[in-house]
Amino acid sequence: MIYLDNSATSELAPEVLEAMLPYLREEFGNPSSKYYTLAQHAADAVEAARAQVARLIGAQPEEIVFTSGATESTNMIIKGVCDYKKYYERAGSHVITSKAEHHATLNTCRFLNGEVYSNHDATFSLSGEPVRVDRGYSVTFLDVNGYGQVEPDVFERAVRPDTVLASIIWANNELGSVNDIAALCMAARRRRIPFHTDATQIAGKLPVDVRVTPVDFLSLSAHKFHGPKGVGAAYLKSDGYGIPPITALIHGGEQEHGHRGGTLAVHNIVGMGKAAELARLRLEQNAEKLRGLEAAVLRELARFPAVTVLGDPRHRLPGVISVVIDDPAFDNERFIKSVGSKFALSTGSACTAGAPSHVLQAIGRGRDVSRVLRVSLSPDNSPEQVIALFSEIFSRGA
Repeated sequence: MIYLDNSATSELAPEVLEAMLPYLREEFGNPSSKYYTLAQHAADAVEAARAQVARLIGAQPEEIVFTSGATESTNMIIKGVCDYKKYYERAGSHVITSKAEHHATLNTCRFLNGEVYSNHDATFSLSGEPVRVDRGYSVTFLDVNGYGQVEPDVFERAVRPDTVLASIIWANNELGSVNDIAALCMAARRRRIPFHTDATQIAGKLPVDVRVTPVDFLSLSAHKFHGPKGVGAAYLKSDGYGIPPITALIHGGEQEHGHRGGTLAVHNIVGMGKAAELARLRLEQNAEKLRGLEAAVLRELARFPAVTVLGDPRHRLPGVISVVIDDPAFDNERFIKSVGSKFALSTGSACTAGAPSHVLQAIGRGRDVSRVLRVSLSPDNSPEQVIALFSEIFSRGA
């Protein structure tokens, strides 16, 4: 199996597994119990991991809240800020996002907008008729450019006096294009609008420093940088007096300083901390290797006129290659299934499997939805592995 789907999930690093195992065996204490040694060991391990995750993004440990993943972090931040908007001195009910967001953001905003009650496209009454649920919010879904990016001037024109929050993805999970988050969050700051970014794809792959790019809120997941699944973090920027209050998404005990109730998954948190440490230490060398791999692959792909590469050629995640196979007979899902024992790759986001890509529609390539393949590399891949994939495609007549 040649694994080329690292944007969906990445292989657990051996060092991460080694760090986790004691907290699945002998160090099984509940960190909230506090008063005996086993519990204190668990609590200490959680705080050590919190510091490791904070260092990955340039934050303070107390600004990190552990969650089950970036989807929960995004839900917690968007819903929590909107519910607690008076703290941020924003008297309004308007939210800004884009049409090319991950579904974690897109459907949370659609929920606030009254379009979605669950994960379905609409809420239906008992009679079967679609209904709209008025939650008191309006959402602007910004158009993006041909690379899937939000232009700063488009963002600024969308700001209204009643805007209470903006949420823009840092790096697009389908195209690999990177947004100019520094310009966007500074534009929001000038208008005193809290700014959230989904940094799931970029964290651990390119430098992220919240002291340099002063976002107010940020979401990330461990399994995108060789950590375990089922754990992520929310960054909540300190206002100088402590962590800003947001309404909890999960109410319960006082874990995570009341931001998220529930017993902490210590083994996963330890794993995330170790993965964050490794990603930080290897960031530069991994990015350099991925850029080299990508360049070698793109040089080879240039030989095939039936391939169009999507996404920003300059401002992009290293190692994410999204292409259109310019052959009307090519069917991406059928192809992926046919080579599934040899190659792992995707048509785009794992969260949109089986549904038309809203990102492709947003960049005007909706007609190409059945001909797009996304290859996302890890430093362990080789150019030959990717070339083998495309040789397989074109040997079949594409």
